Amino acid sequence: MQQPSPQYHRHRHLTRAEIRRRRTRRAVRRVGVITALLMVLALGVGFVSGRMGLPAASADSPPAGSLASSSAVTTPGASSAANGGSSAPAASEPAASSTPSAESILLGGMTPEEAAEMLADPLMVLVNHHTQMPEDYTFDTKECGSATAINKTLQTEAADAFLAMQAAAAADGVTVWMQSGYRSVSYQTTLYNNKTQQYLDQGYDEATARELAAGIVNPPGYSEHNCGLAADLNSPEFTALEEGFENTAAFAWLTEHAEEYGFILRYPKGEEAEAVTEITYEPWHWRYVGPENAARINASGLYFEQYIETLQKLAAQGA
Repeated sequence: MQQPSPQYHRHRHLTRAEIRRRRTRRAVRRVGVITALLMVLALGVGFVSGRMGLPAASADSPPAGSLASSSAVTTPGASSAANGGSSAPAASEPAASSTPSAESILLGGMTPEEAAEMLADPLMVLVNHHTQMPEDYTFDTKECGSATAINKTLQTEAADAFLAMQAAAAADGVTVWMQSGYRSVSYQTTLYNNKTQQYLDQGYDEATARELAAGIVNPPGYSEHNCGLAADLNSPEFTALEEGFENTAAFAWLTEHAEEYGFILRYPKGEEAEAVTEITYEPWHWRYVGPENAARINASGLYFEQYIETLQKLAAQGA
């Protein structure tokens, strides 16, 4: 079958007004969720106290830690000196188990050490239009793109994973093509400068032209494609890199199986997701993070930016 002519998709970044509106709505929903969790926690504490027979505090009860309070409690196995018995050493009580942090709970019980290790994984590098790819980030690439793809390669591990995923999809009767993968920083520079020039030609000043260009083409080093881990995918039934790809058998197959091969949907659908990523929904843009990392991220329900932020907070607890 003749494959489609090459194309290059440019992200549509949300405008500042769109970002503010969506973040406000997300904050309101978050407050509601936190309030509900606090209510559930309070009810749970009350239930446990009732089952354990703990007395309710009253105005006549001595304050915790007072002499009256401590004298009313005897240690099991100890004789009272008032009855003439010898004083026996109090039995040591087991230390209270440490309560996991909210970040640890969100990440499925992960420890600070595990969080730090995951952050150090080169496959987990965060690149967006706020965070530049590290200058010392190096890797090898391998070709895995379709015959007409402009950018045919990915990082070697990601390319091998894509080819295995492509073969598995084919075995299920589904065709998936990789249309755009690794873009060098120099190539990204050309794209960004060309877009900037278009705005300069329209009469915008340099600063405004660059800002407007960055809303469509990420500046050099700020595109996930520069790290060789992002793949724009399509299929014979829908060759455009547009939202209509979500209605294909290829997208349905990827949604069910991509995690097994280490890929996650990088820019999910919905205002909450877009408020976090600041990129509109892209069903064709998949990011390689490795199978184990993909499973953890998807299980958490967090978007990639949120997951990295939570990892950072948890890792800091062990510093």
